[in-house]
Amino acid sequence: MRSSTHIVIVGGGFAGTTLARALAAWRARPLTLTLVSDESTTTFNPMLPEAVGASVFPEQVVAPLREMLDLARGDRFVMGRVTRVRPGTRTLTCETLAGTREIAYDELVLAFGNRARLDLLPGMALHALPLKTVGDALHIRNVVLRRLACIELEPQAERRAAIGHFVIVGGGFSGVEVAGELVDCLSSIRRYYPRVAAHELRVTLLHDGSRLLPEMSERLAAAALKSLSRRGVQVLLGARAESIDEGGVTLAGGRRLAAHTVVSTIGTRPNSLAQDLGLATERGRIVVRPDLSVPGQPGLWALGDCALVPNAHDGKPSPPTAQFAVRQAKHLADNLTARACGEPTRPFAARPRGMMAAIGRRNGVAEVFGFGFSGLPAWLLWRAYYLSQMPTLRRKLRIWVEWTWGMFFPADITHLRFTRSADLPLHEGRSGV
Repeated sequence: MRSSTHIVIVGGGFAGTTLARALAAWRARPLTLTLVSDESTTTFNPMLPEAVGASVFPEQVVAPLREMLDLARGDRFVMGRVTRVRPGTRTLTCETLAGTREIAYDELVLAFGNRARLDLLPGMALHALPLKTVGDALHIRNVVLRRLACIELEPQAERRAAIGHFVIVGGGFSGVEVAGELVDCLSSIRRYYPRVAAHELRVTLLHDGSRLLPEMSERLAAAALKSLSRRGVQVLLGARAESIDEGGVTLAGGRRLAAHTVVSTIGTRPNSLAQDLGLATERGRIVVRPDLSVPGQPGLWALGDCALVPNAHDGKPSPPTAQFAVRQAKHLADNLTARACGEPTRPFAARPRGMMAAIGRRNGVAEVFGFGFSGLPAWLLWRAYYLSQMPTLRRKLRIWVEWTWGMFFPADITHLRFTRSADLPLHEGRSGV
């Protein structure tokens, strides 16, 4: 075994942070760890719809990366963007707030995830609201609150209807969860907008498939559809959006949906770093061996959404989900330990444990080890799982308290605007002028 092993992880998402925490059990042996990310926090993406619907505050779906590292034992966090990797010398170049820095490594792990894709439809980049980051969730939430304030001041009935119409594109997990959270949020906060009638607020979910949640069983997909429809969401199946503009969505066949707010939950694109590094990719994901090592690149590994990881359990590529990112990270921690000790690595093999979706307050669907259920039990299970993934007891307690509070009180209507003093007008109007 080496006298010391320096492991560098690029990316602070589910995969990267879980790997860093899993390696903490290896402290009996010489190990130094550096986590590199262009963000100082990790985002729990499955919880973003809850931030949109004000079930939690935006800051509660993120966690500081430094909290997940053992800084007292020598772990290091570098806030920066990797621009170049030299496998021959085992060094990488990183653009940081303090300029360009070179970092040497013994083992390098790529876990930088993917990005939202905004060019799938004409007008999407300019007029649709993506949901990929906590900033996206906060922006959508603010837009929703501004729309309700605008309706109160708008005299024309046709414009009021368009302003109060929220269209969500995509009937997968994110789309279904956003639709459920949004319709519950609107129902909860309308009491604060007495000049807005209930019929003036509508949520429409577009999905070009024959049923929602194609990854789940037909029974649970039907349960999700029934739950959304019962609460007022208009679900259009077999409806393919052709273009988006400032006034709404045009569907295939020419049907027009007038709406001032369109949320897109479809489409991801690979992080450009994969191409910049000249690594072999397939469908935009880095090709790796079954043990998660990159072929022909000694000391280089990849996992999570950015990697095409073969699953020895069924011979298929692992799906880019949080569940598999977490399990790949724990497996890679074992392989890195084995490599440092001169032992053989093992191929990744994982049986899917199930899938869950929270579709609004006290509503969910879940499929765990072949057993499917819906409603409140599924919703509670979803929350229990993601609460368990949160780092530190302090953060778990904060979110648990907020979730418990939200079960008995209406959604928060705080419109968070980060306006600096320099952005305020120099001359403000006076009363009576």
